[in-house]
Amino acid sequence: MTTALGEPDARAAVTFVGTDRIEVLRFQEGDVVRYATLGMSQHPMTDPTAMLADPVKGPRAELVLSVRAGLADTDKVLRPLAVLAATGQVEGLVVTPGASLDVGEPLWPGAPFTSVLVGEPGGLVEDLELDAPMDPVRFLPLLPMTPNEAAWKRVHGAQALQERWLGHGTDLRDPARGSVPLD
Repeated sequence: MTTALGEPDARAAVTFVGTDRIEVLRFQEGDVVRYATLGMSQHPMTDPTAMLADPVKGPRAELVLSVRAGLADTDKVLRPLAVLAATGQVEGLVVTPGASLDVGEPLWPGAPFTSVLVGEPGGLVEDLELDAPMDPVRFLPLLPMTPNEAAWKRVHGAQALQERWLGHGTDLRDPARGSVPLD
């Protein structure tokens, strides 16, 4: 992660009852601030229907959120990001591209977003290979969604929402953007 993003300029740690410690690191590069989780990949995510959790094999991930700096108090996203990163341990959820994750409150003060769409890995930060038989750690980008976008995505799917964003030239890094037209 530091190879792709550099050295973090801030970090915070959160521990939830029954989970391992999750850190959120902040990286500033020009007018973009990136927040990345650290600790989510310590254990593989396990399908909640599995009878036994494999302590070694299974998908591993960390989350990365990128926003434009100076337009909102986005540093308050640290706790919501840690909550999202703990989802695998707390709810037994396997976080995959196309999934929606919701914190039920604004991601930061005044944010028009309460949820995120999990994007495809491999863009900004390459997968981190681990010793076999462990799966690599995938760095999953998070794309903030307004409540209307999240509802539209539930009906039409992640790909359709991403196409709508692209078609309208939506700046997904704008921490104060409005909802994309959904008519």
